[in-house]
Amino acid sequence: MGRGRSPTTAALRIIGGEWRGRKIPFPQHPGLRPTGDRVRETLFNWLAPHLANARCLDLFAGSGILGIEALSRGAAHCDFVDNRLENTQRIDRQLAALQGQSRASGHCSDALALLSAGNAPWDIVFIDPPFDGSLGESALKALARHRCLHQTSWVYFETRRSQPECVPEEDYCIFRKKTAGDVQYQLLQLRPG
Repeated sequence: MGRGRSPTTAALRIIGGEWRGRKIPFPQHPGLRPTGDRVRETLFNWLAPHLANARCLDLFAGSGILGIEALSRGAAHCDFVDNRLENTQRIDRQLAALQGQSRASGHCSDALALLSAGNAPWDIVFIDPPFDGSLGESALKALARHRCLHQTSWVYFETRRSQPECVPEEDYCIFRKKTAGDVQYQLLQLRPG
C-alpha cells in the first residue's frame, strides 16, 4: 500500500478564521456524520455577530468540527462532549496541533448526564446528535431545564429532514431554519420568560 490517508479516514476543512484552510481528519465510522462545508458556512454567517469571546458547547462533538470552527472564528472557549473516548482524544490532539488546547476542554461523557449536572451558562451550543438516536429533543429540554443557557444564548440544532426531531416550542423560538439534502438545521433561542 502506498503512503497517504487510510481509506477509513476522511478530513474536513476549517472554512474561516485563524485556522482557515487547515484540515481536520476524522475516522469514517457509522454514526459519525460531520456537518459539511455548505451548512457550516451558513451557520457561521448566522453566528458571526455573536462569536467573539463566546463560551461554546459542542455536544455530541464527533469530529469536533463545529467547536473547532467556532474557536477559529474568535470564540473564547469550547467544551467538547462526546461519549466515545477516541473522539475526545482525537479532538484534543487536533487542538494541540492548532495550538488551541488552552481554549478548550474535552469531556468523555453522556451528553444528557453532563447537562443534568448543571453548568454555568454557555453562549452558543451546537447540537448535532446521531440521526438515529432521538437525542436532540432531549438535549434541548435538558439545556432549558438545567439552566445551561442565558436568555441571549444561541442553540444550533441539526436533524434529519426526512424524520426531523421536534424543537420543544414551549422552551424555544426558531430564528432561522434551512435544509440541505436530508439535513434540517435551525438556530434557536430560549423563549422570553
